[in-house]
This record gives sequence, C-alpha cells and structure tokens, in this order.
Amino acid sequence: MNNTGESVIFHPIGYIRSPHTDPKKTPIQPDYAKGCRGQAVVYPQYAEGLRDLDGFSHIYLLYHLHQAGPAKLIVKPFLQEVERGVFATRAPSRPNPIGLSVVELERIEGHVLYLDGLDMLDGTPLLDVKPYTSRFDRIATTRNGWQELVDEETARRKGRRGYGE
Repeated sequence: MNNTGESVIFHPIGYIRSPHTDPKKTPIQPDYAKGCRGQAVVYPQYAEGLRDLDGFSHIYLLYHLHQAGPAKLIVKPFLQEVERGVFATRAPSRPNPIGLSVVELERIEGHVLYLDGLDMLDGTPLLDVKPYTSRFDRIATTRNGWQELVDEETARRKGRRGYGE
C-alpha cells in the first residue's frame, strides 16, 4: 500500500471529439446525452489495444476533466440546490478531476471509436477505455442515496440542459 502521498502521473491515450464546447450547455451524464455523437481518438501507438473491443455495445471512458474548476469537498449537484459531499456526487470539481462515462460504441475505424451518449467537452484528454459488460457491471438492486429524492422528469430536464430541444 502506498500511503506516502507520492504523485501519480497519467498520460492521455487520446482525446475526445464531441459537439460540446460550452460546459454550461453540455449534457450531464451519458443517459441525458443520447444522440450526442462524437469520437474517441486513440493515439496510434495505443491502437493495438483496441483489438476485440468492437464486440462490445458499450464502453467506459475515463478522462481528465481538464476544464473543471478548483477542487471542492462540498458542492451543489446539478439535481438539487442542496450542498453535498463531492464524493456523494459526480461533480467535476474533485481533488482528482477524473471523469467516467458509459457510452455506446457504434463502430471502430482504425484508431477512432465512434460513440453515442457523449457528455464531455471537445478536446477532453482520454485516460483509458474499458468494456462495459453486464456480467460484471450490472447490479440489479441498488440504493441511490439522495438522488432518490429527485424525480426522473426533473433529472432529465436538468441533465439535458436544453440539448436537442
């Protein structure tokens, strides 16, 4: 176990091309970004790692929230005007601004992944790609904390931020 406080350094494996350039108009969460298509461009030196990924319908993208503001431990999530601990939210202003999205993989051409459900900004540095698999990732019964207080219609309206309307 490393508890020395040493730095951890990641290097992007590519970047995201998306229609989103304004953080205030970008849908929040992939579920509210259906129809937002774009690409994950993987640098050529990592292209071999994409082998066999085309058999998956959905993938996880891990990325650097490069335009996130300063880290905050207490935030107001987009669903409510109530302050919450940042680790009980998906707010971008985190101590380590790492984003995670499950997106639909439409196809792969060379080292470019064509995707739907993009909720990240154009030019976002891509850190990793992992396959989503229902065998390991689907959990039938969950508790969703404070988010259960917000009805789906309100969540969808706030999450889409007017995108596609």
